[in-house]
Amino acid sequence: MKNLSFNPKSSTLMHIDLNSCFATIEQQANPHLRGKPVAVAAYETSNGCILAASVEAKRYGIKTGMRVKDGKLLYSKLIVLSPDPWKYRSVHLKLKKLLSYYTYDVTAKSIDEFVLDISDFTKISPCQDKVRSFGIMCDVAREIKQRIRKEIGDWLTVSIGIAPNRFLAKVASNLHKPDGLEEVNKDNFLNCYLRLKLTDLPYIKMRNAARLGSMGIYSVLDFYHAPLWKLKVAFRSVNAYYWYLRLRGYEIDDIEFGRRSYGNSYALSKPLATPDELSPILSKLVTKMGARLRCAGYKARGVNISILYSDWSYWHKGASFENALFDSRDIYKKAFKILCQSAYQKPVRELAVSCFKLVKLDSLQLGLFENVDKKKDLVKAVDKINEYWGDPVCTGRFAITPARMFLTEPNSVPDRISFGGVKELEEFSLKV
Repeated sequence: MKNLSFNPKSSTLMHIDLNSCFATIEQQANPHLRGKPVAVAAYETSNGCILAASVEAKRYGIKTGMRVKDGKLLYSKLIVLSPDPWKYRSVHLKLKKLLSYYTYDVTAKSIDEFVLDISDFTKISPCQDKVRSFGIMCDVAREIKQRIRKEIGDWLTVSIGIAPNRFLAKVASNLHKPDGLEEVNKDNFLNCYLRLKLTDLPYIKMRNAARLGSMGIYSVLDFYHAPLWKLKVAFRSVNAYYWYLRLRGYEIDDIEFGRRSYGNSYALSKPLATPDELSPILSKLVTKMGARLRCAGYKARGVNISILYSDWSYWHKGASFENALFDSRDIYKKAFKILCQSAYQKPVRELAVSCFKLVKLDSLQLGLFENVDKKKDLVKAVDKINEYWGDPVCTGRFAITPARMFLTEPNSVPDRISFGGVKELEEFSLKV
């Protein structure tokens, strides 16, 4: 292992990243926004968090995570839009369908990122002869770029990275944004490393950079040339071995870990303080969470409530249960009981609920005092009605809801979209 050289394997992993995802999709939908600095923010108010900035906005230094008012300080005419989640999900599904033409082994890493693996020809789609005839992956990447513009949107651009492993493919995709294309392989990896800082590498932030710096590792080239024993001293974990392999082009990131929790949160538009006042909001959060939980095939043995108050103080509490919960009504009862345990009676800024200790839904434990099978059939019937007449997983629209939810305002707990967690979206789209 001491003198392990760079992986001589050919580049068969492709990382595709949709540039400025939400903002670019908005520009695609509205031609009047094209070429203008645009930001999609959780809220259009001054304290709203920017979720995506267009390529034009980034040229002014506007970045994801900034507040709207800070973005407008950098460019006063910044166009700020509220999210349109279904629009983004629709583009995601179209991209997934297009990419599946090239290989069956397509992994959605987030709503705007995909990984294609064509190393196993048994997984390649019916166009495998065409893929083989290209020979060079860069030709495949160029065709994908052209087809995205032609078939999905002429304003949409993707940055594509190609490498022997997933990690370096992601690194390569970041080298020439926007609309970039780069390959990292055994012939050019040292030149690519010369152009990077340690913090340019995915997963290396200031804390890990400081760890490496304590061992005299200040650049990506230093990182690559460092012996394994030095990395072990820096990381003090198995991560040292993982980094040693990643930087040499070997695959160690192809493991998919199971989902650990599901949750929803809501920033309140007006101050509410008591459990009774918060109950309708909590009910809507739990109903959306329960639908997502069951759609993914899980039930939960734990529920957690988190509260951020208007004075920026924070309280949270969780509880575990012997019997797993799958019915949103049961989850709500547990969540409300936890909410009532907060000793603070002051205005709430943000309310969040999550469930954890997930187990598969098909492993139901019979109850002594209730008919679990009957409850399961009832919940399944309600979910089917909601799927047919509403859109519970993707937009949170329900045909059948708890009565207490009618006490919420029409726009309370609006649909939100995250960069991760797209698996249930794809599963739901297959159902309907």
